[in-house]
Formats: sequence, structure tokens, C-alpha cells
Amino acid sequence: MINRLVRKSTIYVYNGKVPVNCMKGSIHGKTRLSLNMIQSFYIVARQVSFTLLMMLFSSLGYSALNQTQVNEAYGNLFMHGYSRDNLKLDVGNALAVRSGFSPMEKFLTDIRSYYSGEIFNVNMDRRAEAVAEINAHIANKTRNKIKDMVKDLDTNMTMVLMNYVYFKGLWQKPFNQDDTRKANFHVNTTTKVTIDMMKRTGHYKAYWDNGNHTTVIMLPYKGNSTMMVVLPKEGKMKEVENLISRDSIRHWRKYVELIMPKFFVSADASLKEILKEMGMTKAFENTADFSGISNKVKIKLSKVSHRATLSVTEKGTEAAASTVVEFTLHSLPPTVRVNRPFLVFILESVTDSILFMGKINNPADV
Repeated sequence: MINRLVRKSTIYVYNGKVPVNCMKGSIHGKTRLSLNMIQSFYIVARQVSFTLLMMLFSSLGYSALNQTQVNEAYGNLFMHGYSRDNLKLDVGNALAVRSGFSPMEKFLTDIRSYYSGEIFNVNMDRRAEAVAEINAHIANKTRNKIKDMVKDLDTNMTMVLMNYVYFKGLWQKPFNQDDTRKANFHVNTTTKVTIDMMKRTGHYKAYWDNGNHTTVIMLPYKGNSTMMVVLPKEGKMKEVENLISRDSIRHWRKYVELIMPKFFVSADASLKEILKEMGMTKAFENTADFSGISNKVKIKLSKVSHRATLSVTEKGTEAAASTVVEFTLHSLPPTVRVNRPFLVFILESVTDSILFMGKINNPADV
């Protein structure tokens, strides 16, 4: 199987000012808010925080943390995102700066040094050309998976911070394409759709948490990443979103028959309200303080846009389609049938971090 995920975040900065003392808590720790606001499909990534940190912690007005330590820590985490054998994970950042606007040199140096950010100038007085240039950069970095991310630019725009990620993984235990069948996926109690459902019988790490009304299946990729599928009981999605945590799930290994959707989904979303719910409110106000980015022009955060696509199929290249024979069954294994809304996480074992997370309400809704 091959699994592809492409994600892109964009932050727009306007004349007017932006804060640094605007976050009350960890972006990583506030996953519940993000998931609860999802209607169809949405992915929040570790890289969203990369983009925000490029802006927030490079502003000298933020004194709650040592700026150098934060930059170095995220620089180290960022380096773990690069591709390894059998796993393609490209992560990058870019900053489009309005011609004539000069951010502080330290801000630019931090972006280059700690976040591998590319910096280029655009003529925002000629907005159509600036939009085309920014979108071309994004499309190139995401292998044309994300196009036309930026629709328009305001005349007062000073900077556009961009972050992208391209993920491509091969299953450690591929699905057999011949076993894929059409089956019903129950979106809710009244709606069902017919989709391609993959099937494989074999050893998986499986977790049955009756207290939290959920089943968890771990699908390892070749390399250091794993997909975690969280399947709540019918009608229990909201409860699971509120309760799920690393400590709430008991771990054991079980021989199971896994039936799950083959799907491709794509979605756009604005992170503005989510970030405000997380305590990042002053960033969008005229009283915001981004003196660490510019001490000549007052700027503020205007909006944060996010786009993600996720494709899950049986296997990738021909070389990855090898058959794995484990042993002959003497009794029927338990079956895990992912035929209703579920949560999906991609985990990275080296840094023990969540690369992506999302909710699949309807695999047929592209």
C-alpha cells in the first residue's frame, strides 16, 4: 500500500501588528479543540506549529520561554522529519515578503537556520502575479498535490508564511489488492455510501478500550512511522474525541481481520477560530506585539489557512507488494470493520510525536 498525505498551512500578516505573548498552552496539547470542530475531514499537523513558531518565538517580546532554546529544540525536531528508507516525509517552510518591507534580520536568520525556511520577495502591489508566484512555490514543493492555495492578497499584506508537508509511506504489511471489495460505509444513522474497502488478516497491535468506547488499530509503515486508526462505537465519536489520550488506551497485540476504507480526501479550513479557542487571541488584534519581526511597521496576524489531502490505498510500488505469509488459520480471528466515522493519526517513533491527525466522516466525500 502507499499512503500519501500532503498538507499546507499559510499565515497572512498585515500592517497593523501581531503578538508574541498570545499563546496560553501547547498547540500539541490542544488536539481536542481541533478535532471537535471538524465536520467532514481535517488534518492538523505538527508542522502547523512550526509555522506559528517561526512567527511567534522570533518576536523578541515573548519572554515566557528562552527563544534560542525553543528554536534549537524545534530545529532538532524538524530535522527528524526528513525522508528515510521506505518513507518519504518532506517538510518545509517559506516566507514571501512584500517588496519594500524589511523584517528584522534575526527573524529572517532564525527562519533559515532553525526552520529551513526559504525567503523570497513578491510585489504585492501586483497582487495577481504575487498570488501566482506563491501558489507556484507551494505546488512545486507538494508535487502539484496542492494548487491555488492562496486565492487573493490584501493590499496591506506584508508577509505570507507558508508551511508544507508531503508524506508517502509503504505499509510494512501490504493489503492484497485482489481482496478489495465494494462495501457500505455508514456516515451516520441515516446515510451510507459505497466505497472500496481493503482487507487483510494478520497480526496487528489492537486496543479495545471499553471504558472509552473505542477500538484502536496500529498499522506500521516501513520505517519509523505508524498509522493509528481510532474507531469509536456508534454514536460515541464526541465522547472519544474528548477522552482520548496516550494514557487512556491499554496496549496489547491481537490477531485480527482488518477491513478498512481505501480513500482519498481533501479539505480546506481556517485555523483562526481554533487558534483563538486555544488562547491565541491577541495575535489578530491591533494591539498585537510583533516587535521582534519589525520595529518599524506595526503588523498583526490576519488569517491562518490550512489545506490537507490524504490518500490511502492497498500498496505502493511493485516492490512493496510482496506477500507476507504468517501461518495457516485454525480458527476465525476477530474482525475489525472500519465502516463508520473514525479518527486517524500518523505517529513518528523517533521523536514520539504526532505528525498528522484527522477525522474521516465520509471517505466518499472528496
